[in-house]
Parts: sequence; structure tokens; C-alpha cells
Amino acid sequence: MIVIAGHYGSGKTELAVSLAMDLAKQESRDYPRLAVVDLDVANPYFRSRERKALLEEHGVTLYGDAYNSTGATAELPALTAALRAPLEDEGCQVLIDLGGNDAGARVLRQFGKYFQGDDHELWAVVNFRRYETRDVESSREHVESIQNELQIPVTGLVNNTQLLRETTPDIMREGHEKAEALSREMQIPLLFTCYPAGIIAPEDIKGLAPLRPLGLYMRPAYLDK
Repeated sequence: MIVIAGHYGSGKTELAVSLAMDLAKQESRDYPRLAVVDLDVANPYFRSRERKALLEEHGVTLYGDAYNSTGATAELPALTAALRAPLEDEGCQVLIDLGGNDAGARVLRQFGKYFQGDDHELWAVVNFRRYETRDVESSREHVESIQNELQIPVTGLVNNTQLLRETTPDIMREGHEKAEALSREMQIPLLFTCYPAGIIAPEDIKGLAPLRPLGLYMRPAYLDK
């Protein structure tokens, strides 16, 4: 089970959807079933439940609001009891898209019994091009607020410093340096740096390894017209 947290606009939902899609395409994997649990109900910027049809087309079950909706009712902070099913399924790889700050992360506390062991990870996504996490100090405060709220340690940092189609290699190098500094200060491993696939080529950001391509599944298509 992987819990993905991060400030709104950090790209955590894009990471959750991209990771789910990548896992779904693997011919062999440790878990026969995949699920995305959308717990982002406090001030959601993007919602993984908006891509319910796409995910389920690729064999990923999406659990979210009680109304099973992607329309107006998807804005209501009402979770379905069915989302406990994947948490209790040992054969299911679960990706949890968590709310954007300590208040948003609070919803996870009602599922605390599923996080008593060591079979879960808590990733914190940081984007140093978002004002609320613009430097190492503010990012550290953000990560610490999530840990304090959940009483669960963050097991890994994910650097997702980018500006979508306005991203440049220099922006990514600057973000990577700050992410490494944050990792050293908090003594939390930097798992990887994400780059927007199709916008930045991996050969243009050599030395920032490990790298992970990130899709643009959550970007509204009309923005590219």
C-alpha cells in the first residue's frame, strides 16, 4: 500500500494515476489486483476519480465518493464504505491519493488500523514551483505537518518540480537540488524525480537520477487547444 500526499498542485494525483497506469501495463507483478483510493476530499485541486473510466478500462478499480460520481456530487466530502475492501485485500496493490495538506490528510486517520504494520509507504510529493512549498524550509514544514497529523512517518520524498508545458531542464535541476537538500535535512530518502513525459527528455536532465516519467492524464485537454 502506497499513500501519496502532497500540497494541492504538487502533482500527487498525477503521480497516483500515472503510477497506476504503469503498474497496469506490467505483464507480471506481485499483486494480481490494482486499486486507486481517492481520499482527496478537502480542497481538491485535481481528483483521481475524474479518471475513473480510464483507470477501470486498464483494470484499475477506483474507489472514491459515496455517490460513485465524477459530476457535481463528486465535490461532496462523502466517502464510500466500499473503499475498505481493497485495504483488506492482501492481493491488491493499493495507491491512496491523499488530501493536499495536514487538514486534507486527516481523513486517513479513520483508517488507522490498516497502518499498524510495516506493509505500507507514505510518500510526500514536493513541487518547489508551488508557492506553499517554494523552498526547503516551507517544504519541510509541509512534510512535518503531514507526519504530525497522521502520526505516520513519511518513508520517501518525490520531487515533482515542474510547470507542465513550461517546464525547462533548468527548472528541474533547481528543484532536484532543493529536494536533495530537503532529503538530507529530514533524513528521508529521495525516491525519484518526476519529469513530464513528452515535454522534457531524460537525456536533457542527466544526473538527476533516479528519474520517473509522469503522464499528463489529469491535464484538461482543452488547455492544449
